[in-house]
Order: sequence, then structure tokens, then C-alpha cells
Amino acid sequence: VQLQASGGGLVQAGGSLRLSCAASGSIFSILRMAWNRQAPGKQRELVAAITSGGSTNYADSVKGRFTISRDNAKNTVYLQMNSLKAEDTAVYYCNAESPTLGVDYWGKGTQVTVSS
Repeated sequence: VQLQASGGGLVQAGGSLRLSCAASGSIFSILRMAWNRQAPGKQRELVAAITSGGSTNYADSVKGRFTISRDNAKNTVYLQMNSLKAEDTAVYYCNAESPTLGVDYWGKGTQVTVSS
């Protein structure tokens, strides 16, 4: 599985962006998909995740502002980010995993920069 993230960019505080992550292969629908981010000088952290069944979970810092969703027909996972803050500035990474299959894939990151 290869993951291709897109949609990052520069936005003013309070603005919105939508990230997309397109996956290759035929097992997308059974993978748990997640967005992680890493800000300069900080550890990578989980932002949001969605299971194959559609259950979601979010970091406390983004609850109510970010929404993760998936389209299995398009092999794509999305992260809608609203009310962006300067502290959301980071490289955002797409992750796909299945503990059952023993697989864990990461895509190249996409930069999100929020100007205050």
C-alpha cells in the first residue's frame, strides 16, 4: 500500500483546509486510517483516526474543529480542518494499519502552516 497525502498549504488563523490521502491497493477498506502530525522540535502525535467500521477518535486539541472521514470507493481518507490555529502548524502524515494483517504504512507528509 502506498499513501499519497495532499491538501496542505498556508492559511490564516481561523481558516480551513482539507487534507486528502489516497491509498493504492485493494485492502483499503479494512485498514484503520489515521492522521498524525509533527511540529518542529516536537514528537509526532496522533491527530485523528477512523476504523474500517467508521468509528473515529480525535486528539483533545482538535476535537470540535477537525473531522476525519473515509471514502472506501475512492480509497481515500480526508481530514477537514476548521478554525485553524497557529499551533496546528506541522507536517501532517497519513497512516494506514491493520494489526490483524501485521501491516503499518506511512505516507510522505504534507506541510500545514497557519499564520497568526
